[in-house]
Amino acid sequence: MFNKQTYIDRRNQLRSQFNSGILLFIGNDESGMNYEDNTYRFRQDSTFLYYFGINRPGLYAIMDVENGLDFIYGDDFTIDSIVWMGSQPTIKEMAFDFGIDKTGSISDFLKKIKSQPLASINYLPPYRPEHRLKLMEILGINLSEISTRISIPFIIAVGEQRNVKSEEEIKEIDYAVSITAEMHQAAMRYALPGMTEAQVAAKVHEVALAAGGDISFPTIATINGQTLHNHYHGNTLKKGQLFLLDAGYETPMGYAGDMSSTFPVSKTFTDRQKEIYQITLAAHNDAIEMLKPNVNFREVHLQVARIIFDGLKEMGFTKGNTDEAITNGAHALFFPCGTGHLMGLDVHDMENLGEQYVGYCGMPKSKQFGLKSLRLGRELKPGFVLTIEPGIYFIPELIDLWQQTGTNKEYVNFDKVNEYRNFGGIRNEEDVLITSNGHRILGKPLAKTIEDVEAERAKAYR
Repeated sequence: MFNKQTYIDRRNQLRSQFNSGILLFIGNDESGMNYEDNTYRFRQDSTFLYYFGINRPGLYAIMDVENGLDFIYGDDFTIDSIVWMGSQPTIKEMAFDFGIDKTGSISDFLKKIKSQPLASINYLPPYRPEHRLKLMEILGINLSEISTRISIPFIIAVGEQRNVKSEEEIKEIDYAVSITAEMHQAAMRYALPGMTEAQVAAKVHEVALAAGGDISFPTIATINGQTLHNHYHGNTLKKGQLFLLDAGYETPMGYAGDMSSTFPVSKTFTDRQKEIYQITLAAHNDAIEMLKPNVNFREVHLQVARIIFDGLKEMGFTKGNTDEAITNGAHALFFPCGTGHLMGLDVHDMENLGEQYVGYCGMPKSKQFGLKSLRLGRELKPGFVLTIEPGIYFIPELIDLWQQTGTNKEYVNFDKVNEYRNFGGIRNEEDVLITSNGHRILGKPLAKTIEDVEAERAKAYR
């Protein structure tokens, strides 16, 4: 936990954005995998953690704006629970550590919330089914009403505050990214032909657990890097293949790291792999160089698309006027996702609050294939933390669809593309802080040049 005053200051800053009303925070509950007592790893709601700090299931919190009071509600563990869990602090004891002296039971919470006019209660978008059920019960509204009563000013106030990371948050994220780099280094030094993807994923997870935290999202460890979110780990590694790893560390306080690396299963890249890899690396490095305050990240993404399109044009995959091709989304055959996203307590920071508010500052998102997957499209500010992760992917099903429909045929040489249809995918990813006059790459350096990656792979073959 941070210093008690940090949480007090955060709540006061949020409260100052409102003149009246109640700000309601719903903590997460335990979630059973296959029966009630066999639960998934508990993860507290990130906004609850940010303002109230307590990493315990079954809690509610309230900010009373007019009276300047904060409340934590929850039921203390009974002896039946303590027998299984050991000694546990009371709600009051935990709340005190975060600067709150007003606590009560769930029964007290229900009395408090039901005494408030419905119009005065502000809540954030629920993302778990039980949150929706709780809102129905405590507010006495129908399921269809939940989305219509979400407080947009509440979303914006939380989003703008959480987007700008404090020095103590940056230090925590920096640590998360350093452990993340160690996870990737371990994979590069471990993976060998004959192993399964699962064995490499297990080695990566081992590093996270040994550091005292856990993974920040389900690990992508695959020889099929063309599938953007591939969580299948059943394939066996073979010489000549590429291996794509997308993995991150989450600290005990909940802050995330998120990095990607691509390396050969063999000791070295093939010439074909080197050519494609170098294009993605050039796009990656150019994107990072563009990062500074007041730059719109959408322009960073479009520049990445130009570099990828032009690099592939030199190899014969694409053709025609680059700017026209980008306007028509032709690059999305190879790069159908975004260049990066915000990161902090969530690996996709505050995605549950709505990308149009957090990542786009209220501006509408594009509906064009590829560009619609860009999670960040606003001007950057000092204190923002984001990922840079351009890639090139050869997706056979997408290639076939575009070829059959003639999509962007004036910009794509499909004969050349089909020669690479089983190539896979390449992505490198780093985490970057926007500073007052530029940027800083966070964490320990990740091997990303061809020479550095091959040097790491040589250690696996010793």
